[in-house]
Amino acid sequence: MLTLVAVVLVLAGSVVSSTRAADNTALAERLASGVLRWGGDAEGGAPFQLRDPLDPRRVIGFEVEIADGLANALGKQLGKPIRAEFMQYEWGSLVPGLDKRDFDMILAGLEITPERRAQLRFSRPYYIYRQQLAVRRDEQRITSLEDCLNMTVGTLSGSAADRLLKSRGIRQIVGFDGQIEPFLDLEIGRLDAVLLDNTITTFFAEPNPKLKLTGPTLGRGEYGIGMRQEDAVLAEAIDAGLHELMVSGQLRDIYRRWHLWNADQSGLANGADRNAELAGLGFTAERKPLPESQFPTVKQVDRNLLAASADDWTFDKYAPLLGAGAVMTIFLTFTSMALAMTIGLVLTLARLYGPAPLRYLALGYVEFFRGVPLLLVLFFMYFGLTHYGLQLPAVATAILAFGMNYAAYESEIYRSAIQSVSPGQWEAGRALGMDDTSVFRRIIFPQAIRTALGPMTNDMVALFKDTSLVSAIAVHELTEEYRVLSRSSLKFVELGLLTAALYLAMSLPLGYLSRALERRWGQGH
Repeated sequence: MLTLVAVVLVLAGSVVSSTRAADNTALAERLASGVLRWGGDAEGGAPFQLRDPLDPRRVIGFEVEIADGLANALGKQLGKPIRAEFMQYEWGSLVPGLDKRDFDMILAGLEITPERRAQLRFSRPYYIYRQQLAVRRDEQRITSLEDCLNMTVGTLSGSAADRLLKSRGIRQIVGFDGQIEPFLDLEIGRLDAVLLDNTITTFFAEPNPKLKLTGPTLGRGEYGIGMRQEDAVLAEAIDAGLHELMVSGQLRDIYRRWHLWNADQSGLANGADRNAELAGLGFTAERKPLPESQFPTVKQVDRNLLAASADDWTFDKYAPLLGAGAVMTIFLTFTSMALAMTIGLVLTLARLYGPAPLRYLALGYVEFFRGVPLLLVLFFMYFGLTHYGLQLPAVATAILAFGMNYAAYESEIYRSAIQSVSPGQWEAGRALGMDDTSVFRRIIFPQAIRTALGPMTNDMVALFKDTSLVSAIAVHELTEEYRVLSRSSLKFVELGLLTAALYLAMSLPLGYLSRALERRWGQGH
């Protein structure tokens, strides 16, 4: 009997060892490049992710430090160096970007909710947050959320704070896409109060001399790292990495450095190593905070990071970043317009001179793309086609989407310009013995292009501005760079003026070129 038990134990141990070896192999294959890619949104700002006040090319934040710590932990598991790489994505596109495999995980203050659990596989929680109410410094009417029933309250759209406000019967709720704007509107009196996570109010309300926190914290929520449902091996490795960060005290020190360590974080400890995690997080077995004197000294970040960025970011620091965004904007505009002009001409020829089936197809194309929002086309081509096995790079998707969309408008411009040419021009060409193709190429189209030149220039200027939509599919162009930099420094006016100047510098020459060509190709030249 003992022999049989021993055999079973040996076999069970072999199975466990084989499973772990297979898991490590699968994880190693996923991270074969030595890079752990994670998606976030630097527009969100402190303390999650933001541009470094000392160097706007770098992204810093407490989640950046957690990602670096997890990469080191995974490297130890695999016996090879792993580097964390941040991928800038708009908040609303993070889940589609994860599904498209642009990165391995989402680390961006992602609240663990039942709805999100249906979409994502979550790690164990890495931070426990609560909601905090902020008001103006001289506000005496509001001391709790109950006082806000007839007040105007700002928050992040779709956030836990938004849901809490609705559940408490607050009727005048103003939702924002960014976490900075609610506090700016609160300062100038457009809002009576702001309700947001205490991680956010710690940096945007507490240090602000014009604002103050009021009332107790509300609710309780958890941030988790989101992964694809099938990534069980990666999720297990991430959980093991978070455990290591807790036990070693590294997670506690990250939170202390970013002014986020508090008694709620004792709730992160669980499982067989609960006491070890509690000790690493800085709590006793009874979940009581240990005195700060027992922890190593850490240099805390300045909670006035935005003010520091505003002071330190001189023109020579941020101008190259906006310049790089402008280069991407120019590239997208000219390549997309070239594609649009080519497709548009084909559509025009099909509509004017093709057989009936081709005419109807061309008409259907024009009506479809003129009637569908460009942003929808971008999303479908980048995220939707992935489900059908078609993976397109972000920049190529942007060029193709813009080209196909604007081709519908160029086609209509060409068609009206060609039809404006007198029919007598065809007859004159035929009288000279030219076939229809030669007449079109040498007589009709050169005259039509002069008429079409003005509207085409307008479309190209419009395309310059529409390129701002590509930030939704993780293409970093001029407007996206402006949004990230301005929300990391509050230099909305200074950066906005420079961004506007760059757009004007790119679009004005088109107008001059168009008028010069019109003069050159006009009558008598």
